Amino acid sequence: MIRVVFLALALLVGGQTAALELKGPFTQGALITGTTVPGSSVTLDGVPILALPNGSFVFGLSRNADSKALVTVRHKDGRIEQKRLKVRKRNYRIQRIDGLPKRKVTPKTRDYKRIARERKLLNDARQRMTKIADFQKGFMWPAHGRISGVYGSQRILNGKPRAPHLGVDVAAPTGSPVVAASDGVVSLTHEAMFFTGKTIQIDHGIGVGTIYIHLSEVLVKKGQRVRKGQLIGRIGKTGRATGPHLHWGLTWKNMRLDPALLVGPMPDALKKQR
Repeated sequence: MIRVVFLALALLVGGQTAALELKGPFTQGALITGTTVPGSSVTLDGVPILALPNGSFVFGLSRNADSKALVTVRHKDGRIEQKRLKVRKRNYRIQRIDGLPKRKVTPKTRDYKRIARERKLLNDARQRMTKIADFQKGFMWPAHGRISGVYGSQRILNGKPRAPHLGVDVAAPTGSPVVAASDGVVSLTHEAMFFTGKTIQIDHGIGVGTIYIHLSEVLVKKGQRVRKGQLIGRIGKTGRATGPHLHWGLTWKNMRLDPALLVGPMPDALKKQR
């Protein structure tokens, strides 16, 4: 398991000690949370990051992130603090999946307009920058069962190379419960997306979101506030799936990250629950 690292820089602001703190595993696919002096501005490799009024901020390290990253904080008095991160490179698996419907691997020409519309819906939901910090309340596994797919693996579908798998799959019988991984607001629900089937997206604040797909039932509505552990749906095999499972994804804006890094390995006892 990747060790979570805390980095803190002591600052002197108005005669009082404060800290710039970064929390997370500094590895490809990780979500990093941070705090600094309220009112400061933050950039990652020169790109501005939204910080909440209390000084909280968050950013992601992509699947193929460079080995180094630079966090810069500019305080209201003009002082600048910088922290250089060393980002650990990961080795990703190759996963072969056969038996998928041919059309779900190579869509027909008439499918592409639908796929584009649905992709825009997902991207719009992921781009929400609501000024809430529900992500700070921590995350839990949203379903229990066997881990059948991991983040970052190169997918070979019906013998054809396709995009990497950018989430975690939990295999369990159809109808098994799916709960919200953390507090948040439902930013999207859909009953029949081409690839993802019945789908739920939850906004956890300033660009952080989780997605739950291939469901058999959607039990929440767009705009509904949900609590960590609340039942939101049930496992199914809708969309592009060969069997019943939950695909659980984590995003920072449109960057797909590894949700397993937030919760650690699933206990063996939970993998066997039905």
